[in-house]
Amino acid sequence: MAPGTAGTAGTVLGMAPGTALAMERETEMATPALRRLRLALWGLVLITGLGATWALMPGPAPETLVTEAQVTDTLGQGDYRLETTTGAPFTQDSLTGQPSLVFFGFTHCPDVCPTTLGDIMGWQEDLGPLAEGLKVWFLTVDPERDSAEVLRDYVSWLPGAVGVTGEAAEVQKALSAFRIYARKVPLGDSYSMDHSAYVMLFDAQGRYNQIFNYQEDPAQVTAKLRRFLETQG
Repeated sequence: MAPGTAGTAGTVLGMAPGTALAMERETEMATPALRRLRLALWGLVLITGLGATWALMPGPAPETLVTEAQVTDTLGQGDYRLETTTGAPFTQDSLTGQPSLVFFGFTHCPDVCPTTLGDIMGWQEDLGPLAEGLKVWFLTVDPERDSAEVLRDYVSWLPGAVGVTGEAAEVQKALSAFRIYARKVPLGDSYSMDHSAYVMLFDAQGRYNQIFNYQEDPAQVTAKLRRFLETQG
């Protein structure tokens, strides 16, 4: 599963709290033959669960697996063409020219998105002048409601931030290019969005460098960013 994507093996396998412990205790009390049978059956459950997990994960099928380096080397690359709040298009070439942070979210997000944008501002303040050359891209996962005008108001308070939206098909291309999980979640008469909640860092050549997880320790993040930016010259 990609870093930052919601979900755990425990929830996919459907084990209730304490199930593993109860199984352990029962196995200890069983005869050797029965113990082996039970272990074999639980092994099949585990394999089935992991198979289900893989089936739900975005990305290539097992037979088309590539290495992690191959994935990260192409992260952000694709034929998407989106619209920014500055009026300029956003393509894979927009990642070049200066280092940048890329975050996917939406303006109706109740907590994760505003919290993350606030965290980014905190990083900028800690970095001081070093952060002036760091671009911030906020790409919507909800193009149906997030027009360029709406996004412009939403990111206007964050220095260096540019909102990105576009046609739904182009946004989907970008989601695939950045390996981002996003799903519409019905909410009464409206809906919300479930999505990856990490920030990606790219260098001035548009190459992926690393991610910062949601609510990661600010001191650690700024230390990583400082080391990175000092190498960007």
